[in-house]
Amino acid sequence: MASQDWVDKDFYAILGVSKDASDADIKKAYRKMARKYHPDTNSGDSESERRFKDITEAHSVLSDPEDRQQYDAIRAMGSGARFSAGGHGGAPDNGGFEDVFSNLFNTGGSRRGGGSQMPPDFADLFGGGGFGGFGQQTPRKGADRTASTTISFAGSMKGTTIGLREANGEVIDVRIPAGIKDGQSVRVRGKGAPGAAGAGDLIVKVSVKPHPFFIREDNNIRIHVPVTFDEAALGGQIEVPTLTGESVKLKVPAGSSHGRTLRLKGRGVKTSKATGDLLVTLDVVVPQNLSKEAKAAVEAFAEATKAENPREGLLARATL
Repeated sequence: MASQDWVDKDFYAILGVSKDASDADIKKAYRKMARKYHPDTNSGDSESERRFKDITEAHSVLSDPEDRQQYDAIRAMGSGARFSAGGHGGAPDNGGFEDVFSNLFNTGGSRRGGGSQMPPDFADLFGGGGFGGFGQQTPRKGADRTASTTISFAGSMKGTTIGLREANGEVIDVRIPAGIKDGQSVRVRGKGAPGAAGAGDLIVKVSVKPHPFFIREDNNIRIHVPVTFDEAALGGQIEVPTLTGESVKLKVPAGSSHGRTLRLKGRGVKTSKATGDLLVTLDVVVPQNLSKEAKAAVEAFAEATKAENPREGLLARATL
């Protein structure tokens, strides 16, 4: 391939990708277009044959990291430019362009022919052959650092600030936002390792201690609330605790079974993006010690409801 093609042809446009396309994007675009213009499916079509050659040529250059870097640098110098190596005796030199760029992009020896050293003028201009804003290394930020901390359940709900002590005694304040989940991380800008373009960041992984009563499920909070048999059977109104410390009233529907879950909207975890619900699971409590009156009442209830069989059809469902 003649190097002049690198100036005349926009390989990115040929493949239909942007100049910052990833290797995967380039490969995907090439496969799609190659199938469309392949000679086997466009027999006798000279235009398709030309397009296929251009597509193959573009992929050949852009899929090779070194070729792509050189191509981008050449294009940056101005599309349509012509170069000459200064042929002898003023004679036309069709290979001059490639000779100049063989020297320009290689400090010793070229992958495309020509093995002369880079001229001092070009070495000064491009920083010895490297490219990054015409040879200058792009300043980089320092590396990120990591740390970990453990906070209380209350701290995760309300938000808190913790202090991390450096080896030199410096204390870094880390603000933990309300609603953070166990295992999530907080980024503290500029507290990482130093670098030419500024310090990196400090990434703090947060562990949250479990609560003995409140159980987090995504942004919802589940609690288990004991109810009496008569409250479950007849229904009623009970009070349940919430994250804020206040109690709210909850209606228990008549005929509620053990394990039934009722939902209180907006009483769960509050974050900057969403608010969850409070899930109240009813635990029907069976009395352990009955007085004579209570026992008589239960026996009367059993007699009155003896036609009810909660295990009806159980054996049939258990058949293998």
